[in-house]
Amino acid sequence: MTPYRQELEKYRDIDEDKILQELSPEELAQLDAELAEMDPENVLLPAGLRQRDQTHKSPTGPLDRDALLQHLERQALEAEERQDLVPFTGEKKGKPFVPKAAAPALPREEQVTLEPELEEALANATDAEMCDIAAILGMYTLMSNKQYYDAICSGNICNTEGINSVVQPDRYRPVPDEPPNPTDVAETLRRLQDNDPELHEVNLNNIKDIPVPTLEAICQAIKTNTHVRSLSLVATRSNDLVA
Repeated sequence: MTPYRQELEKYRDIDEDKILQELSPEELAQLDAELAEMDPENVLLPAGLRQRDQTHKSPTGPLDRDALLQHLERQALEAEERQDLVPFTGEKKGKPFVPKAAAPALPREEQVTLEPELEEALANATDAEMCDIAAILGMYTLMSNKQYYDAICSGNICNTEGINSVVQPDRYRPVPDEPPNPTDVAETLRRLQDNDPELHEVNLNNIKDIPVPTLEAICQAIKTNTHVRSLSLVATRSNDLVA
């Protein structure tokens, strides 16, 4: 057994309910503040632990875990099972598949004939020229939108690979990441609380490690500040509690 597993063995038989019952109101309040730091979008946490409990109800009685489990088990055994299966009757639904008949050939009088000059031009056209003509006539899936409009505007052949070519996407232009926010959170909070007349804009965008109590203190300081005109908290830990 690895040392890490040996370290975990001593926590196997801990009774969490007993520990919670022995906590004082001050310790429960501190635990509640720690739970407020949890990220509600963290999928690795159980749903009940992604946000602190915000209900305020007096307990209806002492918690008896064994009695609760026995009640749930007895209720599950006494519940009647529903028959959801539909009996098979052999009834066939829907219409049988009938293959479509082949399209009849066009009569000779309805066939399109071109002038000899056009027939000769099309017969001697390369695959790239045929692809460009087809795209201009409406078969624009043979080239991208950029190639299609370039062919119309410039008159030059854009798809030089022919009918069997693969439509190439436009070249991707990488966008550089934004630099990190250089705002000093502690200094900004102090200036907000001191009502600094030179502080007119507070930008805390994209600072993800600001503790929730600090965000609450910033919001409380904004209430009495008379100089700040703009406050930005995008992509921070400002959850429903801070709002």
